[in-house]
Amino acid sequence: MTYCGDDIKRLIPQRYPFMMVDTLEQRDAKTAVTTLAVRLDNYFALPDGTLAETGLLEHMAQSCAALSSLANQSPTAAPSETGDGGGAPAIGLIGEVKHFTCHRRPRAGERLTTTINFGMSFGSVTLATGQTVVGDEPIAEVNLKIFIQ
Repeated sequence: MTYCGDDIKRLIPQRYPFMMVDTLEQRDAKTAVTTLAVRLDNYFALPDGTLAETGLLEHMAQSCAALSSLANQSPTAAPSETGDGGGAPAIGLIGEVKHFTCHRRPRAGERLTTTINFGMSFGSVTLATGQTVVGDEPIAEVNLKIFIQ
């Protein structure tokens, strides 16, 4: 199933102008693919029309949040009165960034495709990896330690 628009708002707590996930396609409980269209009005857009490295990292972190929320949702949860899918999305914090590599900053008009993989979890801590591409071109990789409240 593909999640987009208001469905994404049910999965992540960020809102405009900080929302950095356009779509999420769940693969399984530990892997998902997300997309983001890079636009000139993006909060992390630089004057040269590229997305800052911090924007790439934020996109990857929000992709982790979306997968985490989706994996923890009850399939029978009824939408709440606010339309958020039965409750607010989980709040996550980046605890550690390791091995972040940015091969190049993506340009406005390009679409990022990010694959998130969850590794080991212990308590509220999850280890995750993320790989972002534009087409077949690698753009960035990262290892994250995420704390989910």
